[in-house]
Amino acid sequence: MGMRATLLYGAGDVRVENVPDATLKLPTDALVRVTAACICGSDLWPYAGKAHDSGPARMGHEFIGVVEAVGAEVTSVRPGDLVIAPWIISDGTCEFCLEGKQNACVHLSMWDMEPDEGGQAEAVRVPFADGTLVKVPAGVDAALMSSLLTLSDVFGTGYHAAVAGGVTPGSTVTVVGDGAVGLLAVLSAKLLGAERIVLMGRHRVRTDLGREFGATHVVATRGAEGI
Repeated sequence: MGMRATLLYGAGDVRVENVPDATLKLPTDALVRVTAACICGSDLWPYAGKAHDSGPARMGHEFIGVVEAVGAEVTSVRPGDLVIAPWIISDGTCEFCLEGKQNACVHLSMWDMEPDEGGQAEAVRVPFADGTLVKVPAGVDAALMSSLLTLSDVFGTGYHAAVAGGVTPGSTVTVVGDGAVGLLAVLSAKLLGAERIVLMGRHRVRTDLGREFGATHVVATRGAEGI
């Protein structure tokens, strides 16, 4: 058995250690070699709040990679495929998944709930690979990899916000906050056809990026005056 690196979070400590290779355990599993991963804000909460006597934990729930091996029952991906791994694990076949509500899957899990897996590692065992992994079409430009990585979590969050907010072609939209989710909500509103997009934020670097993503106005003021 080989050894691969993984990022471990302890109490106020982050370190890279070599651990045994992830391996297939069930016929519905896939083994993915991670090519890019993010550190999410929610990764930092347990890092900052873990008790000092608690053991290290593998972290990371936003990653893309290349399939190295699949279980006997996996049909949607094959070794060599580039895949995006969403932040939740779902079987893809239950009544909720079939309605597009994978976050209510009867077999729902998350990477931080899988004790031996984490996306900030060289390789990951992916349960329910057919329901969880999203195959990327062949021939994608390498320059797009960082953008594809956003599809594992944060872009979907911003897009859901825009859809849930009722954005339609010609809409006027206000996005409150210029963090990653807010910026991708701006981009999503643009993709959904919003005509006027107001971004409320006070970080010039971020709001400039928001303008690139489609914001037509930026409001830096807060409180009653901002409204």
